[in-house]
Amino acid sequence: MLKKRLASGLGVNILLLGIVSFLNDVGSEMIAPVLPTFILALGGGSIAVGLIGGLRDSMTSLVQVISGYWSDKLKNRKLFVFNGYATSTLSKFLLSLSKAWSHAAMFVTLDRVGKGLRTAPRDAIIAESTSKTGKSFGLHRAFDTAGAIVGSLLALLLFSLLHFNIRAIILIAACIASLSLFPLLFVIPTKPKRKPVKFTASLKQMPKKLKLFIAIAALFALSNFSYMFFLLKVNYSGLFTQEKATIAAMMLYVLFNIFYASFAVPFGKLSDKVGKIKILAIGYLLFAITALGFAFFTSIPAFILLFSSYGLSYAIVNANQRALIADLAALKGTSLGIFHAVVGLCTLLGNIIAGLLWKINVLVPFVYAAVVAFVASLLLVLSLHVTS
Repeated sequence: MLKKRLASGLGVNILLLGIVSFLNDVGSEMIAPVLPTFILALGGGSIAVGLIGGLRDSMTSLVQVISGYWSDKLKNRKLFVFNGYATSTLSKFLLSLSKAWSHAAMFVTLDRVGKGLRTAPRDAIIAESTSKTGKSFGLHRAFDTAGAIVGSLLALLLFSLLHFNIRAIILIAACIASLSLFPLLFVIPTKPKRKPVKFTASLKQMPKKLKLFIAIAALFALSNFSYMFFLLKVNYSGLFTQEKATIAAMMLYVLFNIFYASFAVPFGKLSDKVGKIKILAIGYLLFAITALGFAFFTSIPAFILLFSSYGLSYAIVNANQRALIADLAALKGTSLGIFHAVVGLCTLLGNIIAGLLWKINVLVPFVYAAVVAFVASLLLVLSLHVTS
C-alpha cells in the first residue's frame, strides 16, 4: 500500500512540474517572439542575434553539467530547481530595463543560468518519478509548449491589438513567470538510485552507446541554431512592412508552438514502443529538410508549411533526446548535465557560425544547417548497430 501511495505521489510530480513549466513558459515565450526585434531596436545585428541565441543555450548547458552532478551528489534536486526558476524570473524583470543590446545579452544569459540550474535536476526528478520516460518527457514538453502557445498569443494580442510596447510586454511576462514558483513548493523530492561517484569517474562509467549518442547530438546541435534566425528570415523576406513583419513572425511562432505541443506526447509514446534512436533519426532528417526549405522558399504559404514542419521536428527531437539519455544513464542528473553542456557549447558555436554566414547571404546558414543535420541523422541510423 505504501509503495502504491509513493508511486501515485511521484506521478503527481509530472503534473506539478508540467504546471510549473507552463507558467514559466507563458512568461518566457511572451518575450521570445519579440526578442529579435528588441535586439535590433537596441542596436544589435545578425551577429548580436547569433551571439545572444548561442549564449541562451550554451550558458544553460554549462550550468546544467554542474547542477546535474551536484543534485546527484547532494541528493537535493528540488533546491536546484526552485533556485533556477527564481533566477529566471528575476532576469526577466531586469531585461525590461535594458538600454543596449549588450544589457539584453547579459540578462538573457542570466535567464539561461537559471534554466541551467533547474533543467538537469528537474529532468532527473521526472525520470525518477516514472517508468515511461518517453511519454512523461513528452507530456512535460507538451505543458511547456502549451505555455509557449499561450505566451506567444498574449504577446501578439498585447503588441498588435492593444499596442503595448516591447518593454511593457517583457515586464508583464516577468510577472506571469513569477507564478511558476508556487506549484513547485508541492513537488515531492526524489533521490538518485545509485550512489554518486566522483565526476571524472562518472565520465569513465558512461556506456559506449551513451557517449556515442552525445557526440551525434553535439553534431546536430551545430545545425540547430536559434529560432531567432527563422523569425529574422520572416523580417527580411520583403513580404511585409516592419510592423507587419513583427506581427507575422509572432503568428508563425505561435504556429510553430502549436505543432510542437500537439506532437510532443504522441512521439514520446511512439518512441517508447519503437525505439528512441529511430524516432530521433527521423526528427533530425525532418529538421534538415525544413532548414533547406527556409533557404530556398520565401512566401506566406511556404512560411506556414515550414514553421509547422519546424515545430514537428522539435516535437520529435527535444523531449526524446532527454528521454534517451535518461534511459541509457545510471546517474541521470550527471549524464543529463553532461549532455546539455556538450550540446550547449556546440549550439553556441552553431549560432555564431549562423550569424557570420547570414552576413554572406540569408540563405547560407539554412543550407549549412540542412547539411549538418542530414549527416547527424545518417550517423544516428548507423549507431543502431552499436551496443552499450
